[in-house]
Amino acid sequence: MNNEMAVIVLGMALVVVVASMTAAGAGYLARRDGASYPAALMRAAKTFATMLMVAAAVTAALAALSGR
Repeated sequence: MNNEMAVIVLGMALVVVVASMTAAGAGYLARRDGASYPAALMRAAKTFATMLMVAAAVTAALAALSGR
């Protein structure tokens, strides 16, 4: 595995970790706000999916700018 592939894999892992932490925070705040467990889980899932979509959009924009 070359260096470029290693950076890509580590970057993807970092995005998943940050998205998971953000989703956990959203679920925690939903519970603190009085939401039920299913509602808090749905809010966390929506946050996780949104974070992954934002990361994909940023990656696509950077790829378009770099000409690859």
